[in-house]
Amino acid sequence: MRLIAGLSVLLLLLSCGSSVPPPPKNLNDACAIQSEKPKWFAAMGRVEKKWGVPISLQMAVIYQESKFRGDARTPLSFKMGVIPMGRYSSAYGYVQAIDSTWKWYKRDTGNVGARRDRFDDAVDFLGWYVDQSNQKLGISKKSTRKQYLAYHDGHSGYRRGTHRHKRWLLRISRKVARRAQTYRRQLAKCSS
Repeated sequence: MRLIAGLSVLLLLLSCGSSVPPPPKNLNDACAIQSEKPKWFAAMGRVEKKWGVPISLQMAVIYQESKFRGDARTPLSFKMGVIPMGRYSSAYGYVQAIDSTWKWYKRDTGNVGARRDRFDDAVDFLGWYVDQSNQKLGISKKSTRKQYLAYHDGHSGYRRGTHRHKRWLLRISRKVARRAQTYRRQLAKCSS
């Protein structure tokens, strides 16, 4: 009887799902996202005011990094194709921040309770990081392509030019920039 009760509780817990909200239904339409997730837009608006980072850039980076999934993780790596060896990186959450950079953000901003799977915290982190890239590397906060390269390769990697030898990353950074332009055009229409 205890076994059945225990299994029932376990099934109930599993059926409750994650506390992380699901991604928006239409990721290609900024107006639909704004309508479906107004609190997210309020958070991105605060980041735009606080850090000077356009909402369209925030959205494009989040789309690329997690497709707006708060519980996104890098894939598992396997030895001999079957033995799980852990994840490729500690990247996690909406913005796929790695552990060390997330700790730096929490220390630098005093936001010690911040979580990568909480949208408000994730976009504040992104705003902070773009601001750091602007201060340390002189990259405009409106240059989605360059900001994404610095975001992906880190400040020292960007400074060394590691991105120049990664054609796949250069291609993705252009794609992220195009998505930011699309989101910017859409947002102009839905807010008018």
